Amino acid sequence: MPPVSTSRDAILRRIRQAAGDHTDTLAAEYAAIPRSYKRQGHAGRADVLALLSDRLRDYDAGVYYCAPADIASTVAAAMAARGKTSLLRPAQLPQEWLPPAHRFPLADTTDGAHADDDAAWFGEIDRSEGVITGCVTAIAFTGTIILRHGAGEGTRALTLIPDYHLCVVFADQVVETVPEGFERLRGMETSPLTTISGPSATADIEMTRVKGVHGPRFLDVILVD
Repeated sequence: MPPVSTSRDAILRRIRQAAGDHTDTLAAEYAAIPRSYKRQGHAGRADVLALLSDRLRDYDAGVYYCAPADIASTVAAAMAARGKTSLLRPAQLPQEWLPPAHRFPLADTTDGAHADDDAAWFGEIDRSEGVITGCVTAIAFTGTIILRHGAGEGTRALTLIPDYHLCVVFADQVVETVPEGFERLRGMETSPLTTISGPSATADIEMTRVKGVHGPRFLDVILVD
């Protein structure tokens, strides 16, 4: 079976051939769209981080602040607060983030390879206590953390299957507005992206809220400044 991206490209190519290639015209029309919405934030770094922190807490996520030299001790504190002794980690997560008194089994490799038996691999992730990762950027206005699943961020399965996610976010990765966030993602249009706005939760028509349907039920974020 061909990869999904290959099949999608083939379908889109056929549609363009049938409709005629208007790429240049469409690009010009897109560029001409009025953009009167706020595209650039003006708050200082402290205010942007405070806004992100407020949004995350409002979404029921835990938030920790620390300096770069204190990441490992803060990871240990977050794990202790959740009763965790072991978290899965991506291959290229910095070792200096990891407190020596806890376990951090390697969950995948730098190229995303894993065991031949997908079911067994997913089962291992599901049975874990959680995962620790970095991120590519975060948007304060919406309280959203974005993963592109590159180095230090792991595969999508690694961040969606476990019940707990601990994410390390650096101050210089945080932007104020959504347009600024998309600007940070320029050049990553073909990468798999995951957006996280608090722990996973949904509600049915009777407004019964259920956590953990589409991802971890519990999220903690360490803001490093």
